[in-house]
Amino acid sequence: MPENAQIDKILVFKSKRQLLVYSKGILLKTYRVSLGRNPIGAKEFQGDRKTPEGIYIINDKNPYSRYHKNLGISYPNKQDIENAKEHGKPAGGDIKIHGYKNGLGFIGKFMRWSNWTLGCIAVTNNDVDELYKSVKIGTMIEIKP
Repeated sequence: MPENAQIDKILVFKSKRQLLVYSKGILLKTYRVSLGRNPIGAKEFQGDRKTPEGIYIINDKNPYSRYHKNLGISYPNKQDIENAKEHGKPAGGDIKIHGYKNGLGFIGKFMRWSNWTLGCIAVTNNDVDELYKSVKIGTMIEIKP
């Protein structure tokens, strides 16, 4: 990642387990990610262990997360809430881009070999440090199947 990079778009391809970051339309870097334990299909309701699909924004930054650091994703939107109601369940929330659970950083890149989150997008601690520094609140994130 270039020093002082300012990311203005994040694109996630769930099927490829990739997170791509852009600045002014130029691809800066591609990250390998882990997703929810049930990665196929869009998140439908709280507890389904799926990662959402759609267009959201980064709406929070937490340097004191239980998962190293995190970037909050604006899930659920109005459509997500309506879809969850059709199932008679809450939409859920707290979807993040985050690192490893505190105390497990020694496992390192091995955690990227499987989908283990409850619906979040996980990267290495080094990767989330890089993203945390370069992503501002309000940055668009698009999550595709």
